[in-house]
Amino acid sequence: MAISKHSKPIAEENINHLLLIRLSAMGDVAMIIPVISALSQQYPNLKITVLTRAFFQPMFSQFPNVVVFEADVKGRHKGIKGLWKLYKELKTLGIEGVADLHNVLRSNILKVYFSLTKIPFVQINKGRSAKKALITAKGRDIQPLKTTHQRYADVLNALGFSVDVSNVIALPQRSISPVTQQLVEADTKKWIGIAPFAAFEGKMYPLALMKQVIAELNTSKKYKILCFGGGSKEKEQLELWAQEFEFCMNMAGKVSFSEELALISQLDMMLAMDSGNAHLAAMFGIPTITLWGITHPYAGFAPFGQSVKNRLLSDRKEYPLIPTSIYGNKCPKGYENAMSTISPEQIMQKINEVSGS
Repeated sequence: MAISKHSKPIAEENINHLLLIRLSAMGDVAMIIPVISALSQQYPNLKITVLTRAFFQPMFSQFPNVVVFEADVKGRHKGIKGLWKLYKELKTLGIEGVADLHNVLRSNILKVYFSLTKIPFVQINKGRSAKKALITAKGRDIQPLKTTHQRYADVLNALGFSVDVSNVIALPQRSISPVTQQLVEADTKKWIGIAPFAAFEGKMYPLALMKQVIAELNTSKKYKILCFGGGSKEKEQLELWAQEFEFCMNMAGKVSFSEELALISQLDMMLAMDSGNAHLAAMFGIPTITLWGITHPYAGFAPFGQSVKNRLLSDRKEYPLIPTSIYGNKCPKGYENAMSTISPEQIMQKINEVSGS
């Protein structure tokens, strides 16, 4: 069932093994972490299986009661037959309840298969109508919607688990390996992570302006600048900055994802877009400054537990259609440069404010 105001909670004492479904992108999966943290704290004997990409397993490594089950949607679990195979594999695990935190075609097909059993299956309410109203506001005043973290918690509540995400303890700092320590060369400088990329250009701060920020940070000699990214073009860009600026390092492709998480856990702060790295930093309680372009934090995707003061937004007076979409995939003509309304000086002021400089 999907959540509604009429949904009746299921008795959680009947569920000892819970399946959480969240496939999708890294940021969406990372947003589960504070909710799982609360769930594990409040129900330490509950066994939790997370159905997601195998690559994301390191995010969950600090939870002794959590295991990741790979959804190989491009391989053995591809298509309807593959999802049937996935369902049969999941059935052998002894799952007693399903929390669908994704609610997409694949999970809806799994829902049909699980309906053959008496295993309760609750899906997230994405609040589509409220989000549609948000992106059609056209300059009118907007109000924050329910956070995605709370929507995740609502699914668990509908399954009978009274999960309170208001007092979640951040994940503890992780140790980095000797090899990574040698690579980064620890010193007395503050570590600032910079994740300048996003899935869509309308969510990405102009690289020329970001270079100005990095140049200012480098000139100050107060920071070690660790840059994070993914694809080959991103690595090339970060490497150029690393070669040009003495205290700037490109971490993309240099360490494993597990080591990258350990590095992020030891940052003094993170500067990121509305993207996955912001959520990775937030799950460790790292002060995280986010830059927002054609999306908006009121849609519910702001990093967990971060001060609203750490969000720098594009100018809605100059670009009244913001947010133009929930995920940043729709950029109206003329909105390509919306993020230029956030100046490098504003970013540096916020960095200095957060660092106490």
